[in-house]
Amino acid sequence: MLPGVTIIVKGSKKGTTSDFDGKYSISANLGDVLQFSFIGMETKSVTVKGATVDVTMATSGESLENVMVIGSRSRNRTVTESAVPIDIISMKEITSQGAQTNLNQILNMVAPSFTSNTTTVADGTDHIDPAQLRGLGPDQVLVLLNGKRRHTSSLVNINGSPGRGAVGTDLNSLPAFAIENIEVLRDGAAAQYGSDAIAGVININMKKDTKKLEINVFGGSHFSKNANDHTGRNDGNNVQIDLNYGTNLGKAKSFINITASGQLRGETSRAKEVTGNLFNRYNAVEERARLAGVNINNLYGNTLNTTPGFYSGLLNTINTYAQGVSYFDATTKAGIQTAATAGNLGGMRTLLAADATADELAFRGLVRNDFNMRVGQSALQSGQLFVNAAYPISDKLEVYAFGGNSYRTGDAAGFYRRANQSRGYSGLYPNGFLPEIHSTINDISVAAGLRGTIFGNWNFDLSNTYGRNSFDYGVENTVNSSLRENSPTTFDAGGLAFSQNTINFDMNQKFGDLNVAFGAEYRNENYSIGAGQPESYNLYDINGNVALPGAPANLIVTDFFGALRAPGSQVFPGFRPANAVDKGRNSVALYGDLEYDITEKWLVNGAIRFENYSDFGNTTNFKVASRYKLTDNINLRGAVSTGFRAPSLHQINFNATATQFVGGVPFEVSTFNNDSQAAKALGIPQLKEEESQSASIGFTAKIPEADITFTADAYIVRIDDRVTLTDQFSRPVNTAIPASDPNRFFPVGTPQRELQDQFDLAGANAATFFANAISTESKGIDVIITHKVDLGAIVLKTDFAATFSQTRQVGAIKGSPTLVANGQINRYFSEMSRIYLEEAIPRVKGNLTNSFAYKKFDFFVRNVYFGQVTDPNTADVNGDGRVEGAIINGQAVEIEHPVWGAKIITDLSIGFKITEVTKIVIGANNIFDIYPDANLGPQSVIRPRLVSGAIAYTAAPSTINLSNENQFSYSRNVSQFGMNGRFLFARLSFSF
Repeated sequence: MLPGVTIIVKGSKKGTTSDFDGKYSISANLGDVLQFSFIGMETKSVTVKGATVDVTMATSGESLENVMVIGSRSRNRTVTESAVPIDIISMKEITSQGAQTNLNQILNMVAPSFTSNTTTVADGTDHIDPAQLRGLGPDQVLVLLNGKRRHTSSLVNINGSPGRGAVGTDLNSLPAFAIENIEVLRDGAAAQYGSDAIAGVININMKKDTKKLEINVFGGSHFSKNANDHTGRNDGNNVQIDLNYGTNLGKAKSFINITASGQLRGETSRAKEVTGNLFNRYNAVEERARLAGVNINNLYGNTLNTTPGFYSGLLNTINTYAQGVSYFDATTKAGIQTAATAGNLGGMRTLLAADATADELAFRGLVRNDFNMRVGQSALQSGQLFVNAAYPISDKLEVYAFGGNSYRTGDAAGFYRRANQSRGYSGLYPNGFLPEIHSTINDISVAAGLRGTIFGNWNFDLSNTYGRNSFDYGVENTVNSSLRENSPTTFDAGGLAFSQNTINFDMNQKFGDLNVAFGAEYRNENYSIGAGQPESYNLYDINGNVALPGAPANLIVTDFFGALRAPGSQVFPGFRPANAVDKGRNSVALYGDLEYDITEKWLVNGAIRFENYSDFGNTTNFKVASRYKLTDNINLRGAVSTGFRAPSLHQINFNATATQFVGGVPFEVSTFNNDSQAAKALGIPQLKEEESQSASIGFTAKIPEADITFTADAYIVRIDDRVTLTDQFSRPVNTAIPASDPNRFFPVGTPQRELQDQFDLAGANAATFFANAISTESKGIDVIITHKVDLGAIVLKTDFAATFSQTRQVGAIKGSPTLVANGQINRYFSEMSRIYLEEAIPRVKGNLTNSFAYKKFDFFVRNVYFGQVTDPNTADVNGDGRVEGAIINGQAVEIEHPVWGAKIITDLSIGFKITEVTKIVIGANNIFDIYPDANLGPQSVIRPRLVSGAIAYTAAPSTINLSNENQFSYSRNVSQFGMNGRFLFARLSFSF
């Protein structure tokens, strides 16, 4: 009993398919020839000799792994027969032999057109990895689970990493052990599947196994020369347990398959010994006072308050404990005493600002490595439970359901706050502190539906799919420095949530050589931001009250040197009540799809989709694809399509203030949404949809006698009005006001003052926005070759895949008239943004995978080539003492970027089947311990500037240090394959 078999009367247009019980009916005459075909089975022809024709079908050489679900509404297509390029990745071998355990890293190593890497010191992006297909954005690839639209993450990537400004799907919320195979459609498919499918579609198919229990126990660690801040040994321990159980539900063709997964992953650290000043003389004095039970920082709130009592109390106390600093020489001690006696605050500041790092480290029994940042992968704890089930309720109807929950907590660190910086508070943390972001990511999804046949032989599928992703920020080991000793050290900084509910109704039927499909979709989305506790975002004055914009300067909390104390929890200021949103929208879609075998050799497919969004209107898109068989084993194929991507609710509504470091300098950067007064003041328009046009052409070839398959496909994608995140626009200042006034306000009622107030209410000194800033063109070629040799006791499989891609900005930057008129066009879409878009991920990538099985042993070797990438930062790369510049939009722009060279990463594993149910695998990822090129250290360089309309190199030298004082040994902004080095592992598997 085989359902879905295609039966046609040869030489006619008559055709049908078998039902759930393998039964069929068709009108035919005696002597007619019926042809029976099904993927994975040999096609069979039988002459009609009576009213009943029963056939038995035999398996063919076509692997069931090559049967595709996406890309065609017809049920009977294989990868090589399809009109568009599709990869089908079987997970069984990967999850048993490979070192990677999460879906992003598995695909990054297996599929060259896919790119994803963990980031470091990037706030929320440390915990959810952006993923890209064909070099396009994380939000330009659609993810399906069992053919149903998967919801995206609640996180928008706003820090410095590839995919900046985009929202992707959290693939790591799906346990790899629950997956049977993954289909990667490398072609625009918005006309078939809707918004986001500009780069393609990733369809993840869950396991349906029954009568089987599988257990995987995995353990490993990074045994690397650069582990533990380049001291060696190992770090980043990883332990994972996976269980999968399947059984039927008491009826033929019913099943339930359950997967549970738990993981504990430790952090890695790849910083070198920190350089720079860690302590000044003031820190030495306050430490001596602290040891005596006196908190000097508590003796003042703001050093602009110049009462005699203030000076006599503070400066005399400083003098008292300064005399006890053993390494202060006599001249220093005398100078401190003189300044205290004279009430000379400026003189005291000059004396105490001097560096005292070496002596103070010795006094405190510390070393420089104690002040290193945690640069590497974040710590992670994960628990996941997923279910896939189906139950036939009649011979024509089946109910199904699938979904699960992924609950993860993460721990990542930010920039070290040193005791000599105003952002810290040495009254609570005498040695400074390393603030941590503790994330809680909860992802839940459930889908249920009814499918079968109605109205004769029409196949239908009615489903509802719900998904929700939340990301809550906890901040620990930190401080709100404006609260000083009254500050909490742990904060609830608020959180993000995104939910999506999708109702689908699909129908299709095959009429001979014509497959007809149509359907409808209704989708509802909701995005929300929840505020954190007040201490996580507020600025407080010296009296402990909230300091509002325009508060008197002498009430704002400062450090001893007059620098303003920062508001909110350090490393991640919490979301404010003004940031809180709860926004929704809905969309309705109708589609039609025709697929016709014009002849036995020529296939044509066409699709059209109309979609209406409640927040920006409607769009209609089409796709035409075709495949022609030159021979039984060689096919030509091609497609043209239009597509679109609706701006996400995140991009429309996200607003927050966060600490971002540029060249090691901290900025409080606010992301304003496009409804804000700040956006309106700068003339930034509302977001609109991205629109695309794409085309692909390629061929497939098979050599059956050698079991070799070859595919090659070229593509081009043009995207108009691409949504990007702008660079930072600084808070305006009134230059007529002295720089000693921290506010430098414009007169009340002026547009400039209104903009200043918006910055101040957000607690920001810089701002970014989302905008349809540019258009892009992407093009590339993908090549895949597979080969298998089966000699009975010996099986050898070889897979080679490579991608060559390029993305370029085309046309002018679409800046707002206000910003263009004020010479700010290059901040609308900057040189740094261009690098992230065009050159920050490998544009050449390939892998060669070999597996060899002999009796109870199997061997697995994979080499992955990661092409060069360009760092968005600028430096003196060629050693000529300057940073090269160019005139762009009438301004001097630095264009000399480091280029990190290509590398080859090798994975190796050896498996042994101990018993029929037990197998052990040992192996390594990156067995040769390869790292990216080393980052550039401190440089004294001349930077370009514009003089009389030309680039000049006449400015005084300035310092560039991309390593941030030895902390970023490798670039934190781009990485082809991470920076963790060799990973050794062992896996014990049981199958009952």
